[in-house]
Amino acid sequence: MTRRRLYFDGWIGAVGTASGTRLVLGHWPRSPFGAFSDVMIEHAGGERLLLAPTREIAGFVAATYTFDGVEVVPVDVRRDGARWYVRAGPLALDLVTGPRTALGWLLCAAPAPLARSRVWAAVCDVPARLLPGVRTLGSAGPGRREWYGARDQHRVTAASASLAGAGLGGLAPVEPPVTFGFGSAPRGPSVVRITSTVEIAE
Repeated sequence: MTRRRLYFDGWIGAVGTASGTRLVLGHWPRSPFGAFSDVMIEHAGGERLLLAPTREIAGFVAATYTFDGVEVVPVDVRRDGARWYVRAGPLALDLVTGPRTALGWLLCAAPAPLARSRVWAAVCDVPARLLPGVRTLGSAGPGRREWYGARDQHRVTAASASLAGAGLGGLAPVEPPVTFGFGSAPRGPSVVRITSTVEIAE
């Protein structure tokens, strides 16, 4: 058996809302599928939904994480300085990020090649486990392993979101932790510069 590694370089943004719905944005300028974005939604009752821009991407993400439903819809992400504008089918999400966090400054100091290292992800997993639900490496679907190499972090200071025209309420912690995969996003809403490595058995 051989193993192939796929690298996704970009940003993960995660926010909670007053309604209990949590939203996780993946924005990947560089990936094996070209540039794309997707959104994972977990409702207060636990239902998990993936919004992805193509069937190919939806299939790959759904084989790596766990969802109760998948929708193939246009996903558009625009950035204007600290502001992010996300439109994904029925979802409208606007984010405002603040200055780089203390952790973000530490992450920026690490050499960029470490972002792809599984050993580095294992080292970072030790302090990460002090945060509820947060992990940096683990299993990712049958025959798959995944690890994250974070390179920067900015706190989300404001957000507004609606789904099918219904407001989801104000910004809130990502709580309880999301359950799409082996780990959740940090409790504090944030946007993290990250390299995600997915290793596939072939």
